[in-house]
Amino acid sequence: MDPPLQFSSPQNPNPNPNPNPNPNHNVFLDPTSDSIPNLLQNPIHYLSFSVPKKRRRGRSQRNPASFRLPPLTTLPTAANPSPSASDEIIFINKEPKTEALIALTAGFPADSLTEEEIDAAVLPVIGGIEQVNYTLIRNHIIAKWRENVSNWVSKKTFLDYIPPHYHSLLDSAYNYLVSHGYINFGVASSIKERVPAEASRPAVIVVGAGLAGLAAARQLLRFGFKVTVLEGRKRAGGRVYTKKMEGGNRMCAAADLGGSVLTGTLGNPLGIVARQLGELLHKVRDKCPLYCVNGMPVDPDMDVKVESAFNRLLDKASRLRQLMGEVSVDVSLGAALETFSQVYKDAVSDEEMNLFNWHLANLEYANAGLLSNLSLAFWDQDDPYDMGGDHCFLPGGNGKLVQALSENVPILYEKTVHMIRYSGDGVQVTAGSQVFEGDMALCTVPLGVLKKGFIKFIPELPQRKLDGIKRLGFGLLNKVAMLFPHVFWEMDLDTFGHLSDDPSRRGEFFLFYSYVTVAGGPLLIALVAGEAAHKFESMPPTDAVTRVLQILKGIYEPKGITVPEPIQTVCTRWGSDPFCFGSYSNVAVGASGDDYDILAESVGDGRLFFAGEATTRRYPATMHGAFLSGLREAANMAHHDNIRTLKMKVDKAPSNAHSCASLLADLFREPDIEFGSFSVIFARKNTDPKSPAILRVTFNEARKKCHEVAKQDQQHSNKLLFQQLQSHFNQQQQLHVYTLLSRQQVIDLREVRGGDEMRLNYLCEKLGVKLVGRKGLGMNADSIIDSIKAERGNRKPVSTSLALKPGVSSKLKAAGIMKRKLVRFELNFFIFI
Repeated sequence: MDPPLQFSSPQNPNPNPNPNPNPNHNVFLDPTSDSIPNLLQNPIHYLSFSVPKKRRRGRSQRNPASFRLPPLTTLPTAANPSPSASDEIIFINKEPKTEALIALTAGFPADSLTEEEIDAAVLPVIGGIEQVNYTLIRNHIIAKWRENVSNWVSKKTFLDYIPPHYHSLLDSAYNYLVSHGYINFGVASSIKERVPAEASRPAVIVVGAGLAGLAAARQLLRFGFKVTVLEGRKRAGGRVYTKKMEGGNRMCAAADLGGSVLTGTLGNPLGIVARQLGELLHKVRDKCPLYCVNGMPVDPDMDVKVESAFNRLLDKASRLRQLMGEVSVDVSLGAALETFSQVYKDAVSDEEMNLFNWHLANLEYANAGLLSNLSLAFWDQDDPYDMGGDHCFLPGGNGKLVQALSENVPILYEKTVHMIRYSGDGVQVTAGSQVFEGDMALCTVPLGVLKKGFIKFIPELPQRKLDGIKRLGFGLLNKVAMLFPHVFWEMDLDTFGHLSDDPSRRGEFFLFYSYVTVAGGPLLIALVAGEAAHKFESMPPTDAVTRVLQILKGIYEPKGITVPEPIQTVCTRWGSDPFCFGSYSNVAVGASGDDYDILAESVGDGRLFFAGEATTRRYPATMHGAFLSGLREAANMAHHDNIRTLKMKVDKAPSNAHSCASLLADLFREPDIEFGSFSVIFARKNTDPKSPAILRVTFNEARKKCHEVAKQDQQHSNKLLFQQLQSHFNQQQQLHVYTLLSRQQVIDLREVRGGDEMRLNYLCEKLGVKLVGRKGLGMNADSIIDSIKAERGNRKPVSTSLALKPGVSSKLKAAGIMKRKLVRFELNFFIFI
């Protein structure tokens, strides 16, 4: 639905009567050219706003003084390419800080990993020089794609200027960004071409064709899954609904009856989709005059005074929750404001109190909930994650986004799901008399539907998830859309407000949106929030329209402007809509941001997944939040499918030497540590430095220096090894040999300077180990392989503090960058010493 109060700027005015035309105020954003470089002159636009968005009226432009620039790790620049040569920090771009800021708009820390990246094990060890270089490469890839989001950016794009010894980090960053939908997503032709003609992966079922379901379905199709989307309505989009209104004289307009505002353009994935479509975004303007009950304009001085008092009360409420600590979880924001406002009520006039109640209505609009139901502790927990940039409308309505996203997606309409059965073998989704079977299912139905219990889950959802569904709030916002024969309101306005003298009706038609230029016709939309939104559900449409016209006539007829009868009107009833039962989520008393995470958790051992605006704690109650959650779950579903595929391979007991070699090769495709030609696998849960690890050495070509080193000590017991290896080099392209080491010995080996030859010499002479073929590892390696197989399904990388024990030289942090060569090699040559 709609985000907190933001306002837009119209295009060229309709040529109909207009008391105050001012077309020069129209502002547009051209999505065909990247807006990010234009804002780099003022990088504060990327950063978090320090004042909660939900208290503010009509301020789409953020005050630079309100931004905080988080400290960045020292990054290489043209003037300072590296702190020291030994640190080996990669130098990719002259402006790494600029790229870091662009990555920040996509939700990434400028110079560290997200929790999602850590969970995805993008690095075997957290911290150190590898992490610095990984983030530099990651930020560069994001910035490169943002230059032209209509192109598919391939890994080959970066191979020419990223040195080979950094390619393992490039592989990790690129694969993560693509699989998790941070680059190469959307509706551009170059991206649609990547969808395979035939599915190569299992069947999945997506319940719901809203933004979350559509985003997930498109990604899953590109990943090669067989996708079926079940939608209960006759249309796609869910709570994003653009209705075509029309009347006589070919008058028509596109009315967004649901979600309507793109809240921020920097990093907003829907803004990216709009750019791919070549659509001009319609920038929202700040000006929002308010009118008293009698239709007269609110005194500007009083407006400033009351708004300031309102914000001070919110500040007091914020300080109160800090003093209360955990107790504030059980207190409502409304109770706190009511306590503070008692003093205020005694010192103000009726007009000032009406204006104060208007701000309360605006706050209820922002949260789609009554203040008496909102959590004092966490009502604004998502504010730090606001998207930067302007707030915009999409001319022609957000239905354009829905239409583009649903193109070529297999959607079955009027399929109302009432049962989802899940087990270790797959899922069964029942809609009417039909049963749809798949390997996995994604449920994207609104929180209101889950609260009503209209879908039966077998087995029942975990109690943890049921409690989260119950705790979170799901509020209501309604609209009255009116198409007029001509424009009679000011054309330099995108919004204007109206006060009520009844506190229980403060949210009734309290705000008007002018869509005259974005809708294609003279369209006004009146909003109904708070308690009034619930009463509106039972108000006859004729009564609602009559009341709205009374307000408009009270404002404009004293100015000598006649308010015409509307050509067509539409009243929403989102609260009684059986496919949503409300508008968008909020943090109710007793709930917290953790409940959004709980709703996002999959169940059934990776068989049933959940997406939607109520599953993202950072971007709840927004269209882009729903879209991002769909991309997130597509990545999760692909990940779990990969786990099952690998497990099926691993569970098959090898029956001969060839299959044994294949098993070990599979495990080494994702080594835990790589450096040079050495790769290592081990059980990460065991952090003891003495715990065993399997080391593999890959020889790709003759290494004369290695042979010369061996000749230096002809009496050494391992000289035969070097001779055998050298002989094999002359005949074979590649050779894998193995040995067992402790974790500490691996760390010591990686610290050896001088390249692979010196490491091999250290390995054979200093440690005195024998390099053998797979068979030579013997039974001692079997238990290690079993433990690695057991935990490979779902693991996180160890922290630096666990991997590097006291006594390990700090020079290790500046050691050479890991190499990752994903070699599919069937070992058929063994060496025995």
